This record gives sequence, structure tokens and C-alpha cells, in this order.
Amino acid sequence: MSRTDSVGSERAGAPAGGTGGERAGAPSPYLDSAPLKPGDTVRLIAPSGPTDEESLQRAIAQLESWGLDVVPGDNVRSRHPRVKYLAGTDAERRSDLVEAWCDPGTDAVIALRGGYGAMRLLDGIDFEVMRRHMMRRDGRPKLLTGSSDITALHQAWENHLGVASLFCPMVGNDPFKNSAVVPDEVASWLFRPWSGRELGFPAEKPAEERAANRPLSRAQTLVPGRAKGRLGGGNLSLIAAGMGSPELIDVRERRERRGPSILMLEDVDEELYRLDNLMVQLVRGGWFASADAVVLGSWEDCAPVHEVEALMIDYLGGLGIPIVSEMGFGHDPDAPSVPLGVDVTLDAEPGERPRLWVDRAGGQT
Repeated sequence: MSRTDSVGSERAGAPAGGTGGERAGAPSPYLDSAPLKPGDTVRLIAPSGPTDEESLQRAIAQLESWGLDVVPGDNVRSRHPRVKYLAGTDAERRSDLVEAWCDPGTDAVIALRGGYGAMRLLDGIDFEVMRRHMMRRDGRPKLLTGSSDITALHQAWENHLGVASLFCPMVGNDPFKNSAVVPDEVASWLFRPWSGRELGFPAEKPAEERAANRPLSRAQTLVPGRAKGRLGGGNLSLIAAGMGSPELIDVRERRERRGPSILMLEDVDEELYRLDNLMVQLVRGGWFASADAVVLGSWEDCAPVHEVEALMIDYLGGLGIPIVSEMGFGHDPDAPSVPLGVDVTLDAEPGERPRLWVDRAGGQT
């Protein structure tokens, strides 16, 4: 399978600005100033699965320990009257999401946990109203954080609002309780500027952390190369479920209108044949037509990594773009965070550890 056969045209060497039309969204935010600072107000919501009181209180305490003013959603403790996997009705969860985002005092909207249900909220949201309320009091865009099922919201925010968001472990989930590195790593993306920061696990431990149980990079190059583009993607199952939706209906034309992109994929608890079926959906739907590189995260409780990598190469190896694996994003117990909707550079030279980092202002690497 050639690059031309699979995606319609050769992308190697395309200019950073794309081949036609303007890129969606503003230039990468948070490059020179951190998304949050102590004293900022964050809204804590449960747009997907339900939580328990212990997890909720632990999440609030964690956010408050960072000096943030935490406002829980009115329905964050709700349970759906019929099904146990939803945190309240769609109307309740949607109301918390919209109210949190549109509140002029909100600086960030933080998803308590994932599970299932975020995609059910999208069709009832007036994104024109959300767009009118997407800026903070300081003139910068508000920040949405979360991962897993929250991929559905990340996709909607990218398509309808054109703002960056943070794909990261969630404060109500086990990594914040069990990991020695997740709380500090997430905090670093909330309270430090993003410019020039490398994504993924570090290649080696800083001297002051030699004794810490900090995971090191397992990243490897499957197809070498170098690419620049806007980082997108998320959970494979959620992206496949959204194919044909208003958020993903124009995937074959996106690169021509928005410029280059680097796409990330990860998943959890899926057998190999299920991953195969999900990849069929994305390939047939044209999702990779906008890809200038593909970055694979974690495959927790899925098939062995080497089998997942072989599957990905079967589908993507002929695209003529760099592909790297084991970057750790997603459901790894110590998963690093990923800023979506920002310009990044991937360097995956043969025989070298692949590196992915946020571009500096002006596209400098």
C-alpha cells in the first residue's frame, strides 16, 4: 500500500502551513505562560461515569493542594436512574459541562473521571454559545482536561472551538492515588509553560530523582522520519465511535484546510481483533488522511505490545510517514500528559530514541 493509494496524495515535505486554507484555531497557547496559577478557579465535572464520595473528596483535596479554587458541578454526585455506568442523566451531565465552560469565572474545566457517556452529550450542546464563552478573563482560552472517554470532548473542542486541551490522567482515578509521578507530572502541565517541552517519559532520571520510582522512556521507532504538525487524536475506541459524526465527518479534507497534523492513538482492555476492527473503521473512514505522523501510546490490558505494533504497521506502514510506539500516553499507570491542539515536532531518526516536543513560539524547535 503506497502513501498515494491510502490517503490520496504524497505528504512528505509539505509546507508547515498546509496546502490550502487557514488552519483551524489560534496559534498554540500556553507557550510562554502556564495555563493555571494558584488562585484560579476550576470547575470539576463528571461528564461520563459516576464516582464515589472518597474519590470525589480526594480529587477536590488534590486540586486545592495546588492552590486552586474548586467548584464541583451541581450533578457531580448524581447517578443515572436506570443504568449504573452514567454519572446522572445526559441532561444533568451536559448542564454541568456547559455551565462550567460558560461561567465567566472559569479558568479550566476538569473531568473527574472517564468511563462512558461523554459522546452522548455532544448533540445537545450549542457550540456557538460555547464559542462565545471560551475565553478567560485574561483573554486566553479556557482549558479542558481529561482522557479516555473524554476523547469525545477533545474531538468536539478541536472541531467546534479550535482550542487546545490537555489529555491527561484524571484526578478521580487510581493513577492519582497510586502513581508516584502522575500528580506532579499533571501539575507540571497545568502550572508551567508548554513551550519546548518534551512529551512522554524521560530518557533518563534527573539527578535529584535517581531514587524515585520514575518510569523511563520505552519509545521506539517503527517507521523513521521527522514531522511537524498540530497534535490530535486520543483513545482509539472513541475516535472510531465518532467516525461520521459532525466532529469527524470531514477528516479526508482536514489537512488541506488545517495544515499538517500528528495523530496519537491509545486504548485499554481491547483484544487484538477488536483493535483490528477499530483500525478498519479509521482507515476506511479516512481518519489518517490528515496524518503527517502517528504516535502510539499505551495499550494497557490489550494484546502484547509487539502484536499491536505489527497490527499498526499492517495498516499504516505504507503511508510514507513516521510511526513511533510506546510513548506511554493513555492508560499506563504512570501515563504522561499530552497537550492536544498545539504544534509539535516528532524526530524519529533511524537507530535513535524518538522524541516529541511542543514547538516554541514562531514554530522554532
